[in-house]
Amino acid sequence: MERASKLIRGLRLPGDTISPEELACAAWAAAVGKKIASHTRATRLVRNRLVVEVEDQTWQRQLFALSGFILRNLEKHLGGGLVGDLEFRVVPLRRQPQRAVQPMPGLFADEANSIEDPVLRSIYRASRKRALA
Repeated sequence: MERASKLIRGLRLPGDTISPEELACAAWAAAVGKKIASHTRATRLVRNRLVVEVEDQTWQRQLFALSGFILRNLEKHLGGGLVGDLEFRVVPLRRQPQRAVQPMPGLFADEANSIEDPVLRSIYRASRKRALA
């Protein structure tokens, strides 16, 4: 049974349907597996060289050592001739914007609002008013 990527390449569809670059980048995750794909990202295909962004130099060195194995897996998924070389570029992960967990309190938040019991809250407010008067 042939892989879908081989069948799609063999159909000779018009060039604007699926580019070889899109096909190679899409096959990256299947060729390397979930674990490696979560730390890397195939970005573009320059001639027959697939450019892959990695998190750090450790990943770069390890994947360079596995490049022959990865190229064979890509050939299984895409067919021969599309990807002939791999280039691993170190691109640190961008931090996602952090969002506030709770809305920021106003400048003069009333600490009495944190008292759940309404009777105790009113007693606290009355005693605070007397103390500040």
